[in-house]
Amino acid sequence: MLFENLNLIEPILKALKTEGYTTPTPIQAQAIPLLLNRRDVLGCAQTGTGKTAAFAIPIIQLLTQDKNLKPGKRLIRSLILTPTRELAIQIGESFESYGRNTNLKYKVIFGGVNQHSQVESLRSGIDVLIATPGRLLDLMNQRHVHLNDIQFFVLDEADRMLDMGFVNDVKKVIAKLPAKRQSLFFSATMPPVIVQLADTILVNPAKVEVTPVSSTANTINQVVYFVDKDNKRHLLMDVLKDKSIERALVFTRTKHGADRVAKDLTKAGIHSQAIHGNKSQNARQAALTNFKAKVTRVLVATDIAARGIDIDELTHVVNYELPNVPESYVHRIGRTGRAGASGIAIAFCDAEEKEYLKDIQKLIGKDIPVIADHDYPLMNHNVVKAVKQARPPRGSAERTASRRPDKTAKNTSSAPKEKKKQWYK
Repeated sequence: MLFENLNLIEPILKALKTEGYTTPTPIQAQAIPLLLNRRDVLGCAQTGTGKTAAFAIPIIQLLTQDKNLKPGKRLIRSLILTPTRELAIQIGESFESYGRNTNLKYKVIFGGVNQHSQVESLRSGIDVLIATPGRLLDLMNQRHVHLNDIQFFVLDEADRMLDMGFVNDVKKVIAKLPAKRQSLFFSATMPPVIVQLADTILVNPAKVEVTPVSSTANTINQVVYFVDKDNKRHLLMDVLKDKSIERALVFTRTKHGADRVAKDLTKAGIHSQAIHGNKSQNARQAALTNFKAKVTRVLVATDIAARGIDIDELTHVVNYELPNVPESYVHRIGRTGRAGASGIAIAFCDAEEKEYLKDIQKLIGKDIPVIADHDYPLMNHNVVKAVKQARPPRGSAERTASRRPDKTAKNTSSAPKEKKKQWYK
């Protein structure tokens, strides 16, 4: 099937041709006809399947063909609600690309920046508003945003929206929407709480599910290295010695961890930047722009900051630290292997993370192949536990002395350790 077979108007087909798109992805092929036929849609699709185009293209077409549009100031007719600033910006760029040959106007609003320019754009009138929940509610409370004329409502990345604690904000926004509207609900996973939320938004929806819930794309080659926690940074530098890795997206669990990894790599001569919630919006956008332009070779990110990162031809994702929520693994590695392209997902697993790995493999329904031949193999997995049990009592002289650094001791953590029989065999 081609985009030409989806009954799209010429301005959109022309824009798609400019972008180099000829064949729709499975979710686009299924969702676009349903949306053009004015159906509510419940979409379950993993990251990287092309779902933004699946809802942006039909919304642009239906808004362009709206014969009931009254002359005068443009009113907001479509609202796309998304959890992060990065994802909002990505969606805004997609609307600009697909709608470049129409006269529609779009605006992206998010927190963390001065609201003045956003308010000015809203006053001049727009057709499509892409927003994060916090800033949207703020501007609604200030009466800068009115949702009375919404015809199309999209809740994107619903599972992440709940993970970030936005469920109450989402419900407040929904309460202000017209009862008569077309609604679209997209989520990478469909746990019961997500299904319940969808039931409050959608009316007789058509369900589009292009992959099993919480599965990983077959185009992604997944591998795992078992390594001691203190040796992960050395292993990462070894992996990055491969010059064929032009860019790599590296995930940590914490903001501090992201900064530390980026700093270590930069010291080693590998151009790296960190992206997380504590960074300013300008710093985050600069890091993302540098990564896209291949100025930065490694982008180190936390889960929330990375959602919405859409990089063409990103070949490698590294889980420097495994997530404690298995669904996050699916989201992370979905940054590569996008839209049918191949990718490589590398995971580092230390002794404390082996339970996380088991949960991940159970969720995705497959065992991840192990790379055992490397210079930093994991030693006895009981060592960490044994050390904790052997600690002296609190307040003892031995306990106090153990916290004092031994300035005469040599740091040998960077030296490759003798290979022994791995615990995971």
